[in-house]
Amino acid sequence: MGLPDDLALPEDFVPRVPPEVPAEPRDAATVVLLRDGSAGPEVFLQRRVDGMPFAGGMTVFPGGGVDQRDADTSVSWNGPQPSWWAEQFDCTPKLARALVCAAVRETFEESGVLLAGHSAETVVADTSPYADARQALVSRELSFARFLSEAGLVLRADLLRPWSNWVTPEVETRRYDTRFFLAAMPRGQRADAVTTEAADAYWRTPQGALEDWKGGHCGLLPPTWMTLTELATCGSVANALETDRAVGKVVPRVVRREGRWRVVLPGEPGYDET
Repeated sequence: MGLPDDLALPEDFVPRVPPEVPAEPRDAATVVLLRDGSAGPEVFLQRRVDGMPFAGGMTVFPGGGVDQRDADTSVSWNGPQPSWWAEQFDCTPKLARALVCAAVRETFEESGVLLAGHSAETVVADTSPYADARQALVSRELSFARFLSEAGLVLRADLLRPWSNWVTPEVETRRYDTRFFLAAMPRGQRADAVTTEAADAYWRTPQGALEDWKGGHCGLLPPTWMTLTELATCGSVANALETDRAVGKVVPRVVRREGRWRVVLPGEPGYDET
């Protein structure tokens, strides 16, 4: 599956003078929250604030960069161990642990959804008692491991599913090596827009979000467009979570065509253009 011809990057996303040496990608995690709606599965989307250093104004899933403290081995953990996640994302167990913790932490920071419980079999139904801790996590005054320990919570790695791995093109000055996860919306919780990084947040079917993009009502980056397209074929949240996928690292490239910046994927015509 390739990207559509009319998917182009905004002009200000590509520097006029590309860096002589590509920036080192920063490890990051993104979580696609899913719930079953009357018209099929829905995803939680956020429109980033205009003018942000990375992906300003674009519609994305919650996520962000890995904090060095996310690799803390003291985190109470239920589900596949870091060694299993390392195999899925082709990385070290230490990084795999950090990626899973970052996925859960960033989802909580950006949407208020917490994939953790007071035991290995439960998930908190109300995250409002942790509002102060959420802000302390955002400001980095509190590490995720310390938050879980003080709250007596177990991280539910078993609620996550690996989905894909995208790396920002070399031409861009801010680059991320982002691992995408899926997770079902926990019962009783609600996703919100209480974050300085989002101007708006809402639930939409994958097909509806793609139609919004087609109509010019939202901007999508290639990983988001591709993920929505893939999820549009799933008839339910359960089907999406049960999908068996091989996760390979995708490193797109940017080329100039017909006066616009186009993104091409490995194996597509033009990928090796200068």
